Amino acid sequence: MLINSAETVVADALRGLAAAHPELDVDVERRVVVRRDAKDGGRVGLVSGGGSGHEPLHAGFVGPGMLSAACPGEVFTSPVPDQMVRAAAAVDAGQGVLFIVKNYTGDVLNFEMAADLAGEDGVRVEQVLVNDDVAVTDSLYTAGRRGTGATLFVEKIAGAAAEEGAPLEQVAALARRVNESSRSFGVALSAVTTPAKGSPTFDLPVGELELGIGIHGEPGRERRAMMPAREIADVAVGAVLDDLAQVAPADGPVIALVNGMGGTPLLELYGFHAEVARVLSERGVPVARTLVGNYVTSLDMAGCSVSLCRADEELLRLWDAPVQTAALRWGR
Repeated sequence: MLINSAETVVADALRGLAAAHPELDVDVERRVVVRRDAKDGGRVGLVSGGGSGHEPLHAGFVGPGMLSAACPGEVFTSPVPDQMVRAAAAVDAGQGVLFIVKNYTGDVLNFEMAADLAGEDGVRVEQVLVNDDVAVTDSLYTAGRRGTGATLFVEKIAGAAAEEGAPLEQVAALARRVNESSRSFGVALSAVTTPAKGSPTFDLPVGELELGIGIHGEPGRERRAMMPAREIADVAVGAVLDDLAQVAPADGPVIALVNGMGGTPLLELYGFHAEVARVLSERGVPVARTLVGNYVTSLDMAGCSVSLCRADEELLRLWDAPVQTAALRWGR
């Protein structure tokens, strides 16, 4: 591993983020990343966070048009309420703060506690839970569905609305609508290795894959013999569309995210996206926007996930709005 030590890996990464992106205020010791102009213009503040190891989520999405601040925890471990309270205070410009929370038990409990503490300090807080993963209902880390790739959709679209000056209640309602209109499904081709363990955290034999894997390596729906990309796309996109059809109009366009888990090269991701596009075409689903790359990762896991968001004209306009973060940039 390209690290100094397992004990310092998060702090070292934050020091590197600060050196590469001076437009961010990175508090390495207290683990908060804030856009330096967070309080300018009286905008609603957006705060998210979670365990490290999923980069660029979340710190890589801090900046104009997206998050106001992010709270990185230890690897695969929730940040603590003190981090979230500091972040809320750092970005509150009098219009309130939206907490965007992936549905993992530690994140949910700690963000809820932070919301109460921030409220006692006079910060108005709304919370939105992201729970887009269709693979399983309950898992090692969650009650209900896991929060995965749709987190990017929520942070981008809600961030654009906040940038435009929308009030807190409107930004929160929009974030919830994006979550409700989004579904995801992940596939692992290899196990993940954490810095602390230094070896794979679960056993995935050579020649097998895990359908419906979680971003911490949680078990999915089933294991199968290795399949070609076209068959994986049939399973993943089919699962997403079948679930999405229950809550969103089936004739609308989608924003598609083909996301790498951290250990899969772009050559393979673009090849897989060709198969995703094929399935969507066969199912009569128009694709309005596409994003391919490593955005919601699981350290060095080989594999990918597919996320789809049913998007009307308003959501597409906000998706297209300018964004300038370490990991996502367009329109400027």
